[in-house]
Amino acid sequence: MRSQNNQKLRYFLYARKSSEAEDRQVQSVEDQIKDLQGVASRYNLNIIETVEEERSGKKPNDRPLFNNMMDRIEAGEADGILVWHINRLSRNPVDSGRISWMLQQNVIKSIQTMSREYLPDDNVLLLSVESGMANQFIIDLKKSSKRGMDSKAEKGYMPSNAPIGYINDIANRIIIKDPERFDLVRKMWDMMLTGNYNPVQIMKIANDEWGFRTLKRRKSGGGPLVNSVIYRMFTNIFYTGSFSWNGNIYTNGKHPAMITNDEYDRVQVILGKKGKPRKQTHDFAYTGIIRCGECGCMYTAIEKTKLIKSTGELKTYIYYHCSKRKPDIKCTSGNLTLEELESRIGFELERNTIHPKFQEWALEILRKNNDKEVTERTAIYENQQRSANEVQKELDNLTKMRLRDLIDDDEFVKTKEELKDKLLKLRDNIRNTENRADTWQELTEKTFYFSRYAHERFVTGDLQTKREIFSALGQNFTITNKKLFINKNEWFIPIQNAYPELKSRFDALELDNTLTEYERNRQINLLISDWCGYRDLNPV
Repeated sequence: MRSQNNQKLRYFLYARKSSEAEDRQVQSVEDQIKDLQGVASRYNLNIIETVEEERSGKKPNDRPLFNNMMDRIEAGEADGILVWHINRLSRNPVDSGRISWMLQQNVIKSIQTMSREYLPDDNVLLLSVESGMANQFIIDLKKSSKRGMDSKAEKGYMPSNAPIGYINDIANRIIIKDPERFDLVRKMWDMMLTGNYNPVQIMKIANDEWGFRTLKRRKSGGGPLVNSVIYRMFTNIFYTGSFSWNGNIYTNGKHPAMITNDEYDRVQVILGKKGKPRKQTHDFAYTGIIRCGECGCMYTAIEKTKLIKSTGELKTYIYYHCSKRKPDIKCTSGNLTLEELESRIGFELERNTIHPKFQEWALEILRKNNDKEVTERTAIYENQQRSANEVQKELDNLTKMRLRDLIDDDEFVKTKEELKDKLLKLRDNIRNTENRADTWQELTEKTFYFSRYAHERFVTGDLQTKREIFSALGQNFTITNKKLFINKNEWFIPIQNAYPELKSRFDALELDNTLTEYERNRQINLLISDWCGYRDLNPV
C-alpha cells in the first residue's frame, strides 16, 4: 500500500541502461523515463530531477551519476527515488547494501518502481532478496557467458572484437578480413619485417601518407592510429591464425592468417623484450642490425662534434661501437667511424655486383621457365593441401572417438595436441607455398636487379636507402676486430660462387679480336648456358 504523504516527498527519477548482455532485454532509457513519468503523474509525485545513466551496475562505485544522486539524498536534497525496476539501482552487493541501509535509516523515505513501493518500515528481507536476485543474475550471466565464449574459442573462433585489419561478421558470428584495411595492415607488417622502420615511423606513414583510419565503432574508432594501437598490433599473435583467450593460446583459429609464425617471431625480435620500443635519440642507418662478434651485444652509434683547430670549423663525426650491455663479459672491441663501416659495406656490395649482360641473360631464361616453375609449385601446394585435410580429418575422428568413450582423456589430449601442431606446420607451409608460387619470379628479378645496381645506389643513396640495401645483403651481421662479417642471404651465394670465373671468360672474349663472328657467338652461348645452368640461381 502506498504512503499517503508521497506527494510531499521529493523524488529523483533514475533511468539506467548499459550496452552489456545484462540489459539486452531492458527498455531504453527514453522508454523508462516515459513509463516513469506516467507513474509520477498517476501518483502526483514531485520529481525534482531526472538522472539518465548508461553504465553497468555490476561494479561497485562505478556510476558517477548514481553516486552523486545518493550523496545528494544523504545531504537532504531529495527524499526518494523513482526507478523502473529495483535492478536499475544496483546489480552488486555493495551498492545494494548502501541503498538498503539508507532506506532502513529513513534517509531514503521511498523507492517507487513500476510495480511497487519500498518503504523504511518494510521487512528488510524483501529488498534484500530482490537486490540479491539482481546480483545473482549477474553472477549466473557471467558464468554462462564464460562457458559460451570458452566453447567458441575451443572451436577456433576468438570471442572478442576483431583487431585492426579484421572485422566481426555479426550475422555469422565469425571474424573476417576488413576489405578496406587488411592489405594495408599487411603492408605495415612487411615494413616492420625489413627492420628499416620502427612502429612509430610506420604509424606516421600510415596516418599521414596513406590516410589510414581505424574502423568506426559505436563509441570509438574512426581516427588515426596511435602508439598503443600500433604496438599492440605488432605483438598480437592473432595475425598468425592463432589467438590468445583467457590465458590460453588457441592454434586452430578459423580466421584468415595475415602473417606466418616465423614472421611474427622475427618482428618480436626486432621489437625487443615484450614488444617495447627501443629509445633512439638519433636516426642512425645501421643501429639495431649489427652485433659485436666478441660479446654478442648490439652495435650502437654516437654523434660527436669536434673543433678543427686549423680551420676553426666544427665537424660532426658518427662512430659505431659495441653497446657492451653484458657486464660479465669484458669486451675490447673499438670504435668504427661511419666512413670505415660504409667502406666495408661497399666492398661487400661490389663483390656481388654483376655485369648488365649477365643480368639480361639470367632474366631471359627465368621468364622462359616461369610456366614450369608455377606448375611445379602448384603440385607441391596440392599435396600440402591434401596432407592438411587428412590431419583435419584425423582431428575430427579423434573427437568422435572421445565422445563415444573409445579413448580416455589423457590419450585424447596428447593426440589432439600432436595433431594440432602438425596441422599448424602444414598450414604455415601452405601459406609459404601460396606466397612463393605468386612471387617467385618477382623475387628472382629483384635479386638480379639488386646484384646489378645495389652498389651504385648505396654510394649515391640517402640514409634510408643505405639501410635497406645493407639489410638485404643477409643476416647475422657482426663486427670483429673492425672487420664486417655477413651471413649472406642464400640467393646471393650461387651468384657469388659462379660469377667471378664466368666474368673472367666474358672479359677475355671482349678483348679477343682474333675470334670469328661464328666462334664468338658460340663462346657467348656456352657462357650463357653455364651462367643460367645453375638451378640455384633461383632464390626461391
